[in-house]
Amino acid sequence: MHIDAAALSHIGRKKAKNEDSYGMFDNSFPGIKLFHQGMLLTVADGLGGHTGGEIASKLAVSIMTDVLKEGPVAEKDRASEREDSFFLDAISAAMKRANISIWQTNRELIKSKRPMGTTQCAAIIRPNYVYLGNVGDSRGYLFRNGSFIAQTEDHSWVDEQVKQGLMTLAAAEADRRKNLVTRCIGTHESIEVDTYQWGIKTGDQLLLCTDGLTNMVSEDLIADILSRPLTSKDKVNLLIDKANENGGKDNITAILAWINPDPGALRRMRMKAWLRKRQQKIKIAVLFILNAILFFLLGYITGYLVKG
Repeated sequence: MHIDAAALSHIGRKKAKNEDSYGMFDNSFPGIKLFHQGMLLTVADGLGGHTGGEIASKLAVSIMTDVLKEGPVAEKDRASEREDSFFLDAISAAMKRANISIWQTNRELIKSKRPMGTTQCAAIIRPNYVYLGNVGDSRGYLFRNGSFIAQTEDHSWVDEQVKQGLMTLAAAEADRRKNLVTRCIGTHESIEVDTYQWGIKTGDQLLLCTDGLTNMVSEDLIADILSRPLTSKDKVNLLIDKANENGGKDNITAILAWINPDPGALRRMRMKAWLRKRQQKIKIAVLFILNAILFFLLGYITGYLVKG
């Protein structure tokens, strides 16, 4: 099993600090017991305008990494009902532990009417399946054979209005209340975690992201970028750039995992990326030399005219 994965978080263009956090861990993680093959990915978005949003998101990611040190499922039970239950329960339990930790901190130390809290989306990628859990409006997407599929549902006020037939999708996208979440980690004593699983196919791409991406970049454009012959790193960089170009109104975080990509195609993409960077460096060096020559000539001509 091979995964070409990349992650990036950016403050955006409007916020004073970055309250997003993320984690990306494979079997090289120290003390890992969860799996011999696979990867754990998670993004968290601290609630903007609340006390300690960045602390809440970091804590949620930190507690999720504890899952990696939990006992593994026997290899003979891979892809069995026991494994399915184990990984889904592990994700759900980690989010619930984070919820209790943050909620108790709010109760004991933070007296604000807007206590700290965070959204979270996390996925465990195994050789045959992906296991995913989410709370809030950070999302998980699957890109497969040209189709871009939302694997999670937002826990937001506008999403509930749409489900009840009280608001259209177009109206929800334009509504200023679309960032109001109805479920998050840390603001209530208990939470419900939505969990999902699906079988892996060669070439699948899994995208986890905060709403700083999806509010700024359309799903059609995200799908277009994921379809391009680029490495995961280049795609993530391009997604963040597009979000900032479109306003960058929030912090932006994205993790992309390309599962079992074609090795030859991946090598060619990496070579092209290396050549692009090398050509860019050469262009910069040439421009620097030309500017230096121009500066020297202007100085020489100016000095000659003054003397003349």
